[in-house]
Amino acid sequence: MKTAVLLMAHGSRIPEANDAVREIAVMVKEMTGFAIVEVSFREQHLPNIQQGIDACAAQGAERIILMPYFLYMGAHVQEDLPAEMEAAKRRYPDIEFAMGRHLGVHRKLAEVVVERIAETRAQTGWH
Repeated sequence: MKTAVLLMAHGSRIPEANDAVREIAVMVKEMTGFAIVEVSFREQHLPNIQQGIDACAAQGAERIILMPYFLYMGAHVQEDLPAEMEAAKRRYPDIEFAMGRHLGVHRKLAEVVVERIAETRAQTGWH
């Protein structure tokens, strides 16, 4: 079965801020080998989540993994994104949907923070 990944981010009024998740999507596609990796936004920017689902379906997805690109377990992750998935299930009854976990607390995120601290120390000369 053809599986797609849809990264769901919050979205920003600043278009350049939304480019980061697009760059992540390219990396995810390279790292996973999934042929379909799309990006969508909950607010502020297009494509919205349903349009992202439409893009996956248009490419022949039979299963879609909805991945919340959110750090925290807020209202979007707890309520809004599951509601989006339920709406998609009604629109595409022949496609299987699964919701991944948000980024949350993970050692790899702490490693990124440590890298950024090291970069800042190097830039400031604070050794």
